[in-house]
Amino acid sequence: MLQETFEFPAREPFSTPTVSVVIPALNEADNLEHVLPFVPEWVHEVILVDGHSTDRTVEVAQELRPGIRIVQQIGKGKGAALRSGFAAATGQIIVMLDADGSTDPREIPAYVGSLMAGADFAKGSRFLQGGGTADMSLHRRMGNLAFTMGVRILFGGTYTDLCYGYNAFWASVLPQLELDGDGFEIETMMNVRALRTGLKVAEVPSYEFKRVYGVGRLRTFPDGWRVLKTIVKEGRSHHFGPQAKRNYALQLNEAASTVGSLTKTASFSEVSADVR
Repeated sequence: MLQETFEFPAREPFSTPTVSVVIPALNEADNLEHVLPFVPEWVHEVILVDGHSTDRTVEVAQELRPGIRIVQQIGKGKGAALRSGFAAATGQIIVMLDADGSTDPREIPAYVGSLMAGADFAKGSRFLQGGGTADMSLHRRMGNLAFTMGVRILFGGTYTDLCYGYNAFWASVLPQLELDGDGFEIETMMNVRALRTGLKVAEVPSYEFKRVYGVGRLRTFPDGWRVLKTIVKEGRSHHFGPQAKRNYALQLNEAASTVGSLTKTASFSEVSADVR
């Protein structure tokens, strides 16, 4: 008796979205060898946004990654650099990566996988299981925690990290974010607006390394102040009830206390008035 042969039905070929990796860089020639060789070869394009470097940043990038796209930054600051890179990107997915070796390009598949699994926006977290950081002082950790809790109270969501710039998202959602930040606050702005606009956000465990060479440009207190003002500004255009407003005012007070000397630059009463 002949056994019936089973044939699997034909399947459509798997389609991988194109990925653009955007790397802002200012005088990072010594660090690029710890970044560019580890970007997966299947990435559609790598865009290095040069902030008018005076060292060999551009030349080294081209030597390490032939075919890399060099985009000259418009404006000043990390936010301006990222926005220049986003405008030039042609991939369906955009991944943000730092040029100093602190973010690991080998984590890119995890971000892309989260987006392909249904997320609109994939944000890195140093405080999920599997993540971590080698480059965060106690006062920065406490400030980040206070800001994170404030955002959860005001905008909802379950973020475990806020002030971290390793993110990825579908290019199609970029217009919804309406990014206009120039400095390090753009990372917080992106994370908050992803919540505000109702995007489906997935957190991805990520490990942050110390910068390999050189001194970082993040200024804890001035940039912490800019993050606080960004959160307050976003709160002004978000509708929330009286109790949430009171809770958030208390959280802002804790955050302002954490960043300490920032309150010497501008009074907290001026900031908290914006959410009344």
